[in-house]
Amino acid sequence: MRSELVESFSIFRRILGLTRPYWKHISASVVLTVFYSLLSGASIYLFIPLLDILFHPEKMSAGAPGDASLGLGSWFSGLKEDVIGAILAGSQSDALLRISIIIIVTFLLKNIFGYLQFFLMNYSEESIIRDLRNTIYRHIHSLPLGFFSNERTGDLISRVVSDVSVLNGGISAFFVTMMRQPLLIAVYLVLAFSLSWKLTLISLVVFPFTLAIIAWIALTLHRERGVTQERMADITAVLHETISGVKVVKAFGMEDFETRKFVNHTRAYLRSILRINRIKDISSPATEFLSVIAGSVIVWYGGILVLQESTLSASEFLGFLFIIFQIMPPIKELTNVANRIQEASAAAKRIFEIIDVEPSITTRSGAAALTDFSSSLEFRNVSFSYEGDQTVLTGISLSIAKGDVVALVGPSGAGKTTIVDLIPRFYDPSDGAILIDGQDLRDLDLKSLREKIGIVTQETILFNDTIRNNIAYGVAECPPDRVEAAARTANAHQFIANTRDGYETVIGERGVKLSGGERQRLALARAILKNPPILILDEATSALDTESELLVQEAIDRLMTGRTSVVIAHRLSTIQRASRIYVIERGRIVGAGTHTELIADKDGLYKKLYDLQFRA
Repeated sequence: MRSELVESFSIFRRILGLTRPYWKHISASVVLTVFYSLLSGASIYLFIPLLDILFHPEKMSAGAPGDASLGLGSWFSGLKEDVIGAILAGSQSDALLRISIIIIVTFLLKNIFGYLQFFLMNYSEESIIRDLRNTIYRHIHSLPLGFFSNERTGDLISRVVSDVSVLNGGISAFFVTMMRQPLLIAVYLVLAFSLSWKLTLISLVVFPFTLAIIAWIALTLHRERGVTQERMADITAVLHETISGVKVVKAFGMEDFETRKFVNHTRAYLRSILRINRIKDISSPATEFLSVIAGSVIVWYGGILVLQESTLSASEFLGFLFIIFQIMPPIKELTNVANRIQEASAAAKRIFEIIDVEPSITTRSGAAALTDFSSSLEFRNVSFSYEGDQTVLTGISLSIAKGDVVALVGPSGAGKTTIVDLIPRFYDPSDGAILIDGQDLRDLDLKSLREKIGIVTQETILFNDTIRNNIAYGVAECPPDRVEAAARTANAHQFIANTRDGYETVIGERGVKLSGGERQRLALARAILKNPPILILDEATSALDTESELLVQEAIDRLMTGRTSVVIAHRLSTIQRASRIYVIERGRIVGAGTHTELIADKDGLYKKLYDLQFRA
C-alpha cells in the first residue's frame, strides 16, 4: 500500500507540472474561489437577521448574544453585532428592505465570481488536455518502428483519447472541487463556531468516519481503475483490427467469431466497471447515513440550548442548521473528488508510460545536415537484431555507387526488407556502420537524411484526403502543374482524370476507393514529386494484376532513371538490368554479381530462385 501511495504521489506531481503554463489563470481562479466561498457563507448567514426581523421585532435594536464562550475573539463578536445592528437599524420595513437588497447583491456577486472561476478553470483544463494530447502525438512520431511492432494500435488510440479524457476529469476535480469545497467547508465552520461551538464540535463527530471511507475508496479505486482502462484499450484494439480488416473477416465468414471476441472484451469491461461503481456508490449512502445521525443529534442538543438553557436564539439555531447542512454537500463532493483523482492517476500512469519511452533513433547533438548525395552508400560489416532477439542480419557488407540500381534477392524472411529499413534509419545496426558519402548515418541530421530518400513499398499507405494532397504529401504549397507532371510520369493522370472530381477526389481511408494498381501509381507519383536522389522499392509490383503491373513497372523504370535505387523485386526485367544483385539468405550475403554472372553459377541460390520463380 505504501508503494501505491508513493507512486500516486509521484504521478500527481507530474500532473500538477502540466499546469505551469496556466498558473496565472489558475491563480485568478483560486482568488475568485475565495470570494465565492466567503459570499456563499454570507448569503446563508444573512438569513439570521431576516428571521429576526420577521419573528423577533423586539431585537431590532440589539445584536444577537450568540455563544462566544470558545474565545473566537471579542473583535469577531463585536464585528458581528455591529453588522447585524446596522442591518436591523431603523423601522422594521426599512430593515426588511435593506436585508432583501443585501441578499440579492450577495447572491449576484457570488454567482458572478462562481462563473468567472469556472470559466478560467475550464480554459486552463481544456488547454492542459490539448497540450497533453499534442505532446503524446508528437512523441509517438518520434518513436522508432520497433516501438509500434510491440504495441497495439487500438491501445495507443485508447491512451490518447480515452485516458486523456479521464485525466481531464481528475484535473477538473482537483482545481475546481478540491479548492472550492474545502474553502466552503472552512467558511461554514467559522460561521458555525461563531454561533455555537458546542453544536459545531458535536457536528464534527461524523468527519473521522467520512475521511476513513474516503481513504479506503481512494486506494481501492487506484488499483481497479487501471484494470478498467486496460479493458477499454482491449475493446478499442479489437475495433481497430476488425474494422481495418473487415474484408478478410467477411471473406472467411468470421463475423460471429469476431463478435464473440468483442462480446468477451465488453463483458470483461462491464465486470471491471461494475466493481468500480460498487465501490464508488457505497460512499454516498454511507456519508448520508452518518450525516442523518449527526443531524439528529444536532437537532436534539440544539433544542436543549434553545428551550432549556436559552444560550441560543431560535433564529440562530435555524441559521446554524442551514449552515451545517450546507457543509454536507461539499463533503460528499470531496468523496467523489477522491474517486476521480484516483481514476485520473491510473489514466495518467498509462499516458506517462508512452511519454517516458525514450526514442532510440534520434539526431545526435552536432549532427551534420546531408545537403547532397554525391558518391556512394555503403554497408560496412552490418549486423542487426530486434531488441536483443535472434540476429536478423550478420556481417552485411555492400557498396552502392551513385546512379547504380542494386537488387536484393532471396527467400521470404531472409532479411531483405530489414536491410532497406536501415538506410533511412528506421532502425540502427546492432554492429557495424552504414555510410553515405563516407559519413556514418548516425552522425547525420535525421530529417535531412530522410529527405534524400524515396520509398515505395508493396503496402501502399495513402490518407483519407484528396488525390492532389496525397501526391503532394510532405511538399508545402506544391503547384498544381508539378502534381500533374508527377502523376503523368507515374501513369496515373488518365485514371485521375476519369474520377468524379479529378485531383480533388477524396480517396477514402488508406485509398480504399481505388484499385491496387491505382494506389501504387499514386505512391509512385508521390515519390516522383519528392524527387529523391536515393530510391527504395520494396516489392512494389508483387500484389498487382498483369495490366496494372505493366503500368506500374513502366512508371518505376521512369522513376529509377538517373537515381540510385535499391530494389527488392521479383520482376525479371528489373533484376536483369540491375548494376549489381545481392543474394540474401538467413541474414547473410551468399552471392553477388550481375544477372549473367549469378545465373552462370548452377549451384547458387540465385539460379535456384530463377528456376523456381522467373523462368516463365
